[in-house]
Amino acid sequence: AVSPIARDIIETASLVNGAGVGIELARAKHHANDPYFLQPMDGVDSTGYRASWWTQFYCILWRSWLSVLKDPMLVKVRLLQTAMVASLIGSIYFGQVLDQDGVMNINGSLFLFLTNMTFQNVFAVINVFSAELPVFLREKRSRLYRVDTYFLGKTIAELPLFIAVPFVFTSITYPMIGLKAGVSHYLTTLFIVTLVANVSTSFGYLISCASSSIS
Repeated sequence: AVSPIARDIIETASLVNGAGVGIELARAKHHANDPYFLQPMDGVDSTGYRASWWTQFYCILWRSWLSVLKDPMLVKVRLLQTAMVASLIGSIYFGQVLDQDGVMNINGSLFLFLTNMTFQNVFAVINVFSAELPVFLREKRSRLYRVDTYFLGKTIAELPLFIAVPFVFTSITYPMIGLKAGVSHYLTTLFIVTLVANVSTSFGYLISCASSSIS
């Protein structure tokens, strides 16, 4: 049985909802030519955002950079882990000479260069967007920023770390293994390893964006 008070509340809610639907229909007809169906508000441009593209990008970049700085221990652990793995690989392949065995060992060390940079960077970012998905969806629906400004700001804020990791790894392993001497050869190797690391990071972002949850 429904009490009289509950019945009154249901009737009142029905009237309010009916009036609200009518108002929303009128607004929808009024803004039929607006691709975003937004009500006119002070400070909102024709695209429906309160700020310009550059302002959105700057704010997202600054917020993402602050989130990186708030967790310096994570950066130190990443760099320390990279240095330890690089020292281990350098110790295994230490001082190779250019004979038949040395060439095979150098091939193995280069394979470890690629696999370490690939998996280390993929798993470092694989849960970034999945963890922030609820916040992103709420702020996106509130039209605080665009998708492209969020993605660019987020990735550029973390870019220094993904340049420092290949630098530390290559700087330790390159002389220990005894790869070809010369600054130009070292810089070429560093450039390739950095590209591999950042492509792997992008692949990790792809997996993170395509997944609805961390699990």
